[in-house]
Amino acid sequence: MSSSAVKKKGVILDYLTTVDHKKVAVLYLIGGGFFFLIGGLEALFIRMQLAVPNNDFLVGDAYNQVFTMHGTTMIFFAAMPLVFAMMNAVIPLQIGARDVAFPFLNALGFWLFLFGGIIFNCGWFLGGAADAGWTNYASVALASKTHGVDFYVLGLQISGAGTLMGGINFLVTTINMRAPGMTYMRMPMFTWSTFVTSALILFAFPPLTIALFLMMFDRLFGSQFFNPALGGNTLIWEHLFWIFGHPEVYILILPAFGIFSEVIATFSRKRLFGYTSMVFATVLIGFLGFMVWVHHMFTDGLGPVANAIFAVATMAIAVPTGIKIFNWLFTMWGGNIRFTTPMMYATAFIPSFVLGGVTGVMNAAAPADYQFHDTYFVVAHFHYVIVGGVVFGLFAGLHYWWPKLFGTMLNEKLGKITFWLFLVGFHLTFFIQHFLGLMGMPRRYFTYQVGQGLEVGNMISSVGAVFMGFGTVVLLVNVGKTVLEEKKVGADPWEDGRTLEWAISSPAPVYNFKQVPFVKGLDTLWLEKIEGNKEVTPSEPVGDIHMPNPTIMPFILALGLFTSGFGAIYLNKGGNTGALAVLVLGMLIAFGTMLCRSVKDDLGYHIPKEDVDDHRKGVGVS
Repeated sequence: MSSSAVKKKGVILDYLTTVDHKKVAVLYLIGGGFFFLIGGLEALFIRMQLAVPNNDFLVGDAYNQVFTMHGTTMIFFAAMPLVFAMMNAVIPLQIGARDVAFPFLNALGFWLFLFGGIIFNCGWFLGGAADAGWTNYASVALASKTHGVDFYVLGLQISGAGTLMGGINFLVTTINMRAPGMTYMRMPMFTWSTFVTSALILFAFPPLTIALFLMMFDRLFGSQFFNPALGGNTLIWEHLFWIFGHPEVYILILPAFGIFSEVIATFSRKRLFGYTSMVFATVLIGFLGFMVWVHHMFTDGLGPVANAIFAVATMAIAVPTGIKIFNWLFTMWGGNIRFTTPMMYATAFIPSFVLGGVTGVMNAAAPADYQFHDTYFVVAHFHYVIVGGVVFGLFAGLHYWWPKLFGTMLNEKLGKITFWLFLVGFHLTFFIQHFLGLMGMPRRYFTYQVGQGLEVGNMISSVGAVFMGFGTVVLLVNVGKTVLEEKKVGADPWEDGRTLEWAISSPAPVYNFKQVPFVKGLDTLWLEKIEGNKEVTPSEPVGDIHMPNPTIMPFILALGLFTSGFGAIYLNKGGNTGALAVLVLGMLIAFGTMLCRSVKDDLGYHIPKEDVDDHRKGVGVS
């Protein structure tokens, strides 16, 4: 296929068939952003219900469904895809590669995520959404009477397969596709954090997959893995879920750490302080992340020995995180700091995340956890980690790398308005919840009585949520304004770019690098600037550039699994001919697509070196 043939497609077909990592990043950004808005609306509904005592805005099972869908949506269908958007947008550019190792799998991962998110939310329209909490504990999930839990199980199973593919893809990409000269200890910190995150995905998602399979067989086919009356054990679910669930926290936060490392170094105009210690701290966090899951189960009666071991491990993981905090502070110390919108998120992140970490150490003390467990103290803790860490990081990365994806700059004034609204709203919403929890307010309750002393705190929390909602609206206005104005920027619009993504045009060309660069050291673009070079040193002569063919197959394969998921949900124990037909049809589509992919030679196409634009596209330091 020629490059001219690729360019003739319409925008919709182009994105349906793309395997370009930059366009996949845009798809993840749109999909994750959409689910972020849905999850945010669900959060506002929760705070509307709890704003005053004895409210009846959401009662009973309706409230159960909203808080279940909010938590699951934000973790699996908002934060995860937005993290993958950042990875796809940046990693191949940072390591000097022309694409990821497996472009087909990269596109398939996105479509699996999207169809998983759709099937998960179908419960709203088909008799009731999931209502067993985002952790879906077996004792509650098996008692649920609607298909909501089934939509949860199949939605997470499908999207989780896409996430696992993405993790493997970025592992292989980082190991095999780094530019010449880029040793492991010359990789940017965002690349390092993505590398460790991908390893966590590789080992953390299989336990969740197993747990979801067991739950699916219990719910849909009458097995009894979690039924104590017939020899099952509900604690199996808790162990499998949290063996995944706690590494999931680091799967989300480590890329945010990487974003902050890039942002702080760039806008402090300094090399990241203690790069080597940051790398080892990142690896140690990934390792220790698998050794702490039982702190979610301190009240389950596992015994004092197990509780003590996991309490110590949980406290130990604060050490490498603390190393990172000091490294960021020392990077800023004495730097020529520019308070751009990304830098404001980075500076606000440090005290916010430290507070979340301190309350995490408090929860790590098993005796104290008996008091904190299932109260709003825990809700406040994990929102300080997830919102104050992950969401702040995603917003910083969105503003920082927007020019590299789209060739335009988000408006700085509107960006700072979003920042202040979101920061004030975040602390109003969640800081007070620590005290509500210590006063005994249980999580997941849909109402409380007058005179319990909870009225003022809940009203403050609800007002804060409105502030965050307004901040999100301003962000959407900013995006719309930027898209409509379409003011183009150069390769390095922040002027202080240190890594390879800022060496090529904004937006990046389809092939990324005209010539694969040669990496001279850490912060290689900054080194080239110091030496007065106008171009990054290439490692090869200009030649024809091989590119992978676009294909509709990832979309069709994911659609087949989506179809079969619906069939499985309605395939009850007595047999259902229609549901069985849908299940078989979906599997035929999926396996048929796999067969076509296997037997069809896809050799890609070449961009002739004569078609490479020497002025805008390639390696430069402009």
